[in-house]
Amino acid sequence: MGLFDVFKGGGGGLKKHAARVANKRAQQHERWESIQALAKDGSDEALRALLVRFTIRVDPSITDGEEKNAAFQGIVQHGEAALGPTRDFLESSDKLAWPLKILKEIQTEEQLITMLLELLDGMHTEYERDPQKKIDLIASFEEFRDPRIVAAMIRFLEDMNETARFHAVGAILHQEDAEQAREALAQALIAEESVRVRMRILDGFIDQGWKLAELKDAAAKKMPAGYSLGKKGEIRKRG
Repeated sequence: MGLFDVFKGGGGGLKKHAARVANKRAQQHERWESIQALAKDGSDEALRALLVRFTIRVDPSITDGEEKNAAFQGIVQHGEAALGPTRDFLESSDKLAWPLKILKEIQTEEQLITMLLELLDGMHTEYERDPQKKIDLIASFEEFRDPRIVAAMIRFLEDMNETARFHAVGAILHQEDAEQAREALAQALIAEESVRVRMRILDGFIDQGWKLAELKDAAAKKMPAGYSLGKKGEIRKRG
């Protein structure tokens, strides 16, 4: 079901409230009334309509935040009943923050990570005009620890988008089993043009106590200002 399919069915009252919530030009008190009505209804259609509120922005920003928080509270209060609509919204929308926040409230961390990994599996590392959803998804893994994350992140060390690579490095280094990606990170360092990505890799090597002995000569050419290599490939950082 698409984000706006909810408008096609349901009773007149539900359709009216769904349309109001999705209309940034509606009167503020009317949108608020409709958010409350949909939250009380709690049906699948009502929850999908509430999720649409996260796709628009209204002025002033304080009103926008209050309405989105009300929609959030209205959804999470229905627990597992909100899982299907929220997962569908996450897959079809370019907005990640609010559905992630909802899912953190209504399912376990392991279940959430599983769902995020499945979503990530369908993404590629090639150039795309608007990679923000992918970037946000990769960055979200910096908040979690799970033995599946390192393997999922490695291919994004070669992503065409620099910010995606930056967060892929961070997600890997946050894991307890980051050692599994040590060689991949070393190779990424050699190939990387971005200074901040190289710095993040090098800081990770320093934190982990890893050396670059096997790739010392190639790595020496990729040292940003303030970094150097010792005789045994140990990484040094000034300051």
